[in-house]
Amino acid sequence: MQRVLEGHNGDNLRVFVVWEPVLPSDWISPSTFTMRRTSDSRVQQYWDKGRLLSKAMGEHDSSDIVWDWVGIYFGDAVWEGQPPKPIFDDGPVVRVIPAFTNALEHAAPAKK
Repeated sequence: MQRVLEGHNGDNLRVFVVWEPVLPSDWISPSTFTMRRTSDSRVQQYWDKGRLLSKAMGEHDSSDIVWDWVGIYFGDAVWEGQPPKPIFDDGPVVRVIPAFTNALEHAAPAKK
């Protein structure tokens, strides 16, 4: 993800990383070392212990937890009740980086 962000220097881009407990090892918030994986100044990171975001996005039980997901929204997207429809969403993140990068390029062309 860091490389994707590096290609969009100067863009009016904000990134929200939401960490949540999903795996048995996720019983505490991520360490500073873990959060450094995405150290870009445009990134804000949150710990969602109760998986409230996942539940707002459709989680009903352990079979449909929303995690390891990436979405792109235009800056004027408004979250009222249900999250708005993203212009791109997919996952797991590591498998969709090329498609995510392409969608981001169309949403906010990189500055060379």
